Amino acid sequence: MAPAGLAIALWLAGGKTWRLALEWCLLFGVGMALVVVTKVLFIGWGIGSATLEFAGISGHAMRAGAILPVAFFVILKGARPGLRGLGVVAGVALALLISVSRVQVNAHSSSEAISGSLLGLLLAGIFLYRAGAMRELVLSRTLVALSLCGLLLTPNVEPVPTEQWLTELALHLSGRERPFERSDWKLAQRHPLFR
Repeated sequence: MAPAGLAIALWLAGGKTWRLALEWCLLFGVGMALVVVTKVLFIGWGIGSATLEFAGISGHAMRAGAILPVAFFVILKGARPGLRGLGVVAGVALALLISVSRVQVNAHSSSEAISGSLLGLLLAGIFLYRAGAMRELVLSRTLVALSLCGLLLTPNVEPVPTEQWLTELALHLSGRERPFERSDWKLAQRHPLFR
């Protein structure tokens, strides 16, 4: 999803809508920053909720919620309003399916996936509101086609070790020797001095 977020910025910049491209980058950056902060707080200090099983906002759900509706909107900007709206709805539906899949594969709890989806969809909604007010949004079809071809290659690219980087950052900032884990919640409940 992150390469798709970058592609959206490139599409907007290529269409000479610099302000909108900057707004997209800022919104997406805020979303990513919130994901990172919540994960670092949990890994380094155990800040989360054992009751809600919340150890940080799901980055996958947030990125899907932010990117997919926006990507469909931008690609279909010149289409009839009904088709563009249908594209946004399809983007929201796909984002929600990705969020559900994160829970199904036990990568995240429901609270983490829901918070990620809500944050991503909120950011997408803000962007769509801002972009909808713009009359001129011209996309370079060549740039869109090239970036879509590039996105097709991303499943074959080696994943970036972001979880490892987050863990290293959290341990460095907190001074802990090992990351806080969900199992530590149970230990802390049995032994309050563990904290």
